[in-house]
Amino acid sequence: MTIAFSKYHGLGNDFVLVDNRHQPDLILTAEQAVKWCDRNFGIGGDGVIFVLPGQQGTDYTMRILNSDGSEPEMCGNGIRCLAKFIAELETADGVPVAPPKAYTIHTLAGTITPTLQPDGQVTVDMGEPILMAGEIPTTLAAADERVISKSLTVAQQDWVVTCVSMGNPHCITFVDDADAIDLAAIGPKFEHHEVFPQRTNTEFIEVMSRDYLKMRVWERGAGATLACGTGACASLVAGVLTERCDRTATVELPGGPLKIEWSAIDNRVYMTGPAEKVFAGGME
Repeated sequence: MTIAFSKYHGLGNDFVLVDNRHQPDLILTAEQAVKWCDRNFGIGGDGVIFVLPGQQGTDYTMRILNSDGSEPEMCGNGIRCLAKFIAELETADGVPVAPPKAYTIHTLAGTITPTLQPDGQVTVDMGEPILMAGEIPTTLAAADERVISKSLTVAQQDWVVTCVSMGNPHCITFVDDADAIDLAAIGPKFEHHEVFPQRTNTEFIEVMSRDYLKMRVWERGAGATLACGTGACASLVAGVLTERCDRTATVELPGGPLKIEWSAIDNRVYMTGPAEKVFAGGME
């Protein structure tokens, strides 16, 4: 059976989008998702994203299978792509979509609300950051304590890390030169470190100024990617917690910039950035 798809990317973090609205179960297996994401023998992508029927009063449900077949709780760049894909599907169904247009999306990280903006950007209410060690989760501190500027030995080197969850776990470390980090060598060692029982995403942040951060990322289940939306959000939160940056800043990723705000009013994190369609097709 041939399954239709659309290919989207958010700052180079690329995904295969599938219309799964007709049933609550995924129409691809993890093994098929790995095949689809193969950049030589498949479509190519950092993951496959499925649009399913809404749950608990939401408009739609989002589920993701990473390029290694694992399932993350959420993806910031992915949900911007999802919002654009939903608008594409609704338009094809004859439903008018006029930005600003907001969708409520059920995810494994809770309800997330992306809003299509008139300029083509997508703003996502990412919710409140999770800061307690037991909820991130990590064993770097007691379950009811924050993990701020803690020492962690990885690959026989001591790192100072701050941990944040945006519905998925992140370990952030501030470095003098982000470009000097050998992601392929050090990233997997962070991801699979014993202090992260559910593995972790890892961000290496160079502070350019209080409102501009440079970031490189090793994503859990996907490896080195050009962008990570939840990682950019977690990194700004870590920057504020360690007094390195302001509550609103541009986070520069290899694929381009995101605007991130951690609101002092409602404690929620807001991410604004692009999502673009690349092509569409069908795959068995």
